[in-house]
Amino acid sequence: MAAILVPRLGRASVEAIAANAVMAGALPEHLPVILAAVEAVADPSFNLQAVQTTTHPCSPLVIVNGPIAKRLGINAAGNAFGQGTRANAAIGRALRLTLQNVGGARPGQEDRATQGHPGKYAYCVAENESASPWEPLSVERGFRSEDSTVTVCGSEGPHNINDHGSSTAEGIVTTVAGTAAIAGSNNIYLGGEPLVVLGPEHAATVASSGWSKDDFKRALWERACVPLGRLAPENIERFATIHPEGFKDRPAATPAPITRDWRDIMVIVAGGAGKHSVYIPTFGATRSVTRRITD
Repeated sequence: MAAILVPRLGRASVEAIAANAVMAGALPEHLPVILAAVEAVADPSFNLQAVQTTTHPCSPLVIVNGPIAKRLGINAAGNAFGQGTRANAAIGRALRLTLQNVGGARPGQEDRATQGHPGKYAYCVAENESASPWEPLSVERGFRSEDSTVTVCGSEGPHNINDHGSSTAEGIVTTVAGTAAIAGSNNIYLGGEPLVVLGPEHAATVASSGWSKDDFKRALWERACVPLGRLAPENIERFATIHPEGFKDRPAATPAPITRDWRDIMVIVAGGAGKHSVYIPTFGATRSVTRRITD
């Protein structure tokens, strides 16, 4: 493996990645996950050049699926995006150091993020497959359940979704849609693949109404819209040059959905006990990439 990482056009050899992994506190058994993540971000569809240099606060989020997540102890349950698990921290940090030291995205120089977010230190989670009522992300994308994979997304930080009252899928999707319909989001004009991370209790509520994951995505896409009247005229003019079908000469009541197509919404299950989920917008001008992990 020898991926080329922009903007520096650095050669991410196995040796270079391993050196950054050591600095991140990774163990030898973490290296296959890190290698697969580096390969994924180097895929042209991920648009690493933009992700590395934009003023937007995005950072590659690593989502791990399959048997390797449990074997390495990658946290998918309580506090999955938080502290306390070496594998999550080391894998996420190793990718960040590789992107900075090999790819050349130095904070305040090539990396022009206006504020950034804490995921720029380390951003790694596993899907809680055992708590999910649906097939995992990797199987959705054509891999076998026994395959171990990483998926990388150019993601913002998690936005909490608090719903302790809903007992139906309709209720949950209404709350999620209200959180996702953000006037300042890149996704409403650039498209992309925003991520919904349903907590196991919310996922169980949705599934108990007989909804599939696709049912949830379609319903969310229909509801999570920003009326153009909530946007400044200057922004509508700018957005119309990028996505004219959605914004050019449209009345104020026209809804701007959070993606171009309902299938672009990503949904995984992660977290522990508690009626919380999170919504994670993305840079927009990026596509998630999934790679099989080779042990």
